[in-house]
Amino acid sequence: MNDALPKLTLKDYASDQEVRWCPGCGDYAILKSIQKLMPELGRPKENQVFVSGIGCASRFPYYMNTYGFHTIHGRAPSIATGIKLANPELDVWVITGDGDGFSIGGNHMMHVLRRNVDLQILLFNNEIYGLTKGQYSPTSQAGTRSPSSPEGSIDSPLSPCLMALGSGGTFIARTIDTEAKHLSAVVKRGFGHKGTAFIEILQNCPIYNDGIFEQVKNKKIAADFRVELEHGKPAVFGKQRDKGIRLNRENLTLEVITIDNSESDSELLVHDETNKAQAQMLAAMVGPDYPVAIGVLYREDRTSFVDDSHALLTKSRQTSSSLKELLHSGHTWVVD
Repeated sequence: MNDALPKLTLKDYASDQEVRWCPGCGDYAILKSIQKLMPELGRPKENQVFVSGIGCASRFPYYMNTYGFHTIHGRAPSIATGIKLANPELDVWVITGDGDGFSIGGNHMMHVLRRNVDLQILLFNNEIYGLTKGQYSPTSQAGTRSPSSPEGSIDSPLSPCLMALGSGGTFIARTIDTEAKHLSAVVKRGFGHKGTAFIEILQNCPIYNDGIFEQVKNKKIAADFRVELEHGKPAVFGKQRDKGIRLNRENLTLEVITIDNSESDSELLVHDETNKAQAQMLAAMVGPDYPVAIGVLYREDRTSFVDDSHALLTKSRQTSSSLKELLHSGHTWVVD
């Protein structure tokens, strides 16, 4: 941390706006965690910019005492890209939801990930449209009853982390709204990543999709339904730490096994954040047959779109002597 910077606290990042979400909404917990984390990043407050689209999560910039933009539906990644290209010194955060980010914003999300723009994307996933009163979203489970699917949704749900991996994302992680310590640690790692950091946050909507993540959130039972991944360590879970994930090498699928001896230990999958194929399998795990994987699923070192763009700009300025010369280069013609 830069000693020259003033010592800031959570209160310095809380705006004067009244926080208005439904009672019990997971957004409150995420907001507090991010406000608390900001001073730990060792960056000037005026360097922080929060950009949101449309949805419950989109109110986030109003509650952060930083720069912010409340933009249009699904386009936050595009506007955030423009901000980062214009001023690479800024720390640009994208706040979006499962509907905003993967329905109308799906194309924008895909391209910001493949370009590896140096942004932090926090995707609040409550598997429902909350702001527009409970329609099913791209991540809603099949059978979800809602105003737009009273007989139950027949859509196949989209996995945000699998989508991010398929789009070429270089930092893919998953965490939980009420797990403040885990959430902060994952977001902090994402902040330190050069390129697009995509972090899915499993989040409760108490009004329209209450309890959808109860198994991974309820502290009494969560240990049996989620596996916390750590690079270089075996994938072990369970209240008694007696369950694990194994790779079946015959059909290349993951299996849940009971750990009962040293032989079982040797069969356990050791998490490798740099293994994309492994990350895809872990991201795809869902209950009831598998635990949900949380933590950093995948990371890759690759040049940032912002760095590459500015390097190209510098090269163009060095090779082009004037605007007139540039305009008259290549395939040009004169119309009389």
